[in-house]
Amino acid sequence: MKQILDAILAGDSAAVGGLDVPDHYRGITVHADETGMFEGLETKEKDPRKSLHLDDVPTPELGPGEALVAVMASAINYNTVWTSIFEPVSTFSFLKRYGKLSPLTARHDLPYHVVGSDLAGVVLRTGPGVNAWKPGDEVVAHCLSVELESPDGHNDTMLDSEQRIWGFETNFGGLAEIALVKSNQLMPKPAHLTWEEAASPGLVNSTAYRQLVSANGANMKQGDVVLVWGASGGLGSYATQFALNGGAIPVCVVSSPEKAEICRAMGAELIIDRNAEGYRFWSDPTTQDPKEWKRFGARIRELTGGDDPDIVFEHPGRETFGASTYVARRGGTIVTCASTSGYMHEYDNRYLWMNLKRIIGSHFANYREAWEANRLIAKGMVHPTLSRVYALEETAQAAYDVHRNLHQGKVGVLTLAPSEGLGVRDEELRAQHLEAINRFRDK
Repeated sequence: MKQILDAILAGDSAAVGGLDVPDHYRGITVHADETGMFEGLETKEKDPRKSLHLDDVPTPELGPGEALVAVMASAINYNTVWTSIFEPVSTFSFLKRYGKLSPLTARHDLPYHVVGSDLAGVVLRTGPGVNAWKPGDEVVAHCLSVELESPDGHNDTMLDSEQRIWGFETNFGGLAEIALVKSNQLMPKPAHLTWEEAASPGLVNSTAYRQLVSANGANMKQGDVVLVWGASGGLGSYATQFALNGGAIPVCVVSSPEKAEICRAMGAELIIDRNAEGYRFWSDPTTQDPKEWKRFGARIRELTGGDDPDIVFEHPGRETFGASTYVARRGGTIVTCASTSGYMHEYDNRYLWMNLKRIIGSHFANYREAWEANRLIAKGMVHPTLSRVYALEETAQAAYDVHRNLHQGKVGVLTLAPSEGLGVRDEELRAQHLEAINRFRDK
């Protein structure tokens, strides 16, 4: 591994193809025999620092259409948090089901799960049938894993009956020194970014693109008013950028003055600090308060000059979904992914059906959408929202911080990279966008 890293750091990435691939590598894991460790605890009380381990694990066999990647950096997503607290179910159920698909996928059904759904790194080896990538290529990876053996996914790969999220529903993820991916997960690393910056957009950037921009999502157009929940967070920060970049009008919902300032730095002007304005959409744990929906809607109209949102960018879930459905304009769209505050959504259907609104479910992105989202990053039109970087040994603390919402934007993890700031190949483009690249740092 040291020889591989030395070649990469020396700028001779192509040399890695002639080096031996290690039999073992270090990766962040959860263990199957610990899935009951948090039983009886509330979600917020479950501590990823107790369940995430840094282990030495065997390098998996390389199969057809696959690649092994030396991972220089990765990032934390909510799916890593969910994996670490074994909610809503243990991911070992995903691995067991995947392992039954074929002799090749049986590799994934192990008593440990190497997690992580983002990476930036260098291709080490490619399996039979891989022609678009070669050892030494600097890459990032999106997290869509598909088999495409049924007809369902051939119009939109997200509809494949065997669609999975790599590093969450499959093994050998990106929070490790080596990762196993399908070659069609690979995309060129943006040349003006460091390893840790390039690793941070993958999952959330592609998710926001499909959810907001794609015809498979809200199909945003110029002039649309877009309500963005958590607008300075890992997902919302990209939605805010896509809205601004695409000529829409974001209304950014945040929870502190500091987060409001980050939105202003991105170029947003219409901002609601929900804590400062005291919105309480639930009068008790089982009862929503429609008066608060109406007060919230009135505030949006005040900011927009009387317009309701054409699109509501939803991801908090249970806590906000009733309000989201209410405030969307007549004929508007509520597009939802994830549910960080709870999966059981409640809303008043009268406001949906009588006002001809639509709810669209959106999940990650297909390869084309992920490629387009990465292309915008590579061209400097959308920027990473990396705020803080941890060492691989500190991954459990990083996941804890995300679980407790102690972060802004995205939290990165150095895997093989020995320090921050490495991997930049286009200094000229970087200089043009340095302020935007760094606007989330240390927030």
